Amino acid sequence: MSDQETFRVILRFEIKEGVEAEFERTWLDIADVITGHPANRGQWLLRGTQPGAPVYFVISDWTSEPEFRAFERSDDHLEHRVKLHPFRTGGSMETTTVVHALQAAGASR
Repeated sequence: MSDQETFRVILRFEIKEGVEAEFERTWLDIADVITGHPANRGQWLLRGTQPGAPVYFVISDWTSEPEFRAFERSDDHLEHRVKLHPFRTGGSMETTTVVHALQAAGASR
């Protein structure tokens, strides 16, 4: 499957101040819910660097939108959301498809 066929989900988590370490631990503890799904191609947790309340982003890649949507409606996903909800004050979700993926020269280091 080429990168152009990748369905990418970008989640934005606005987190309560002071619970960042616990949020990160919880996310890691339940990350296999997503990475264990056969349609998942990987995921990343990123912490925002802007001043203010803590913001995290989760990027996950999927083989297709229908496969992601099936996971999104699953009991596993609902359980995952319940565990992360106490840390959140807000957030959003964007869905995308990869149009072009370029490998940088330093990526192989």
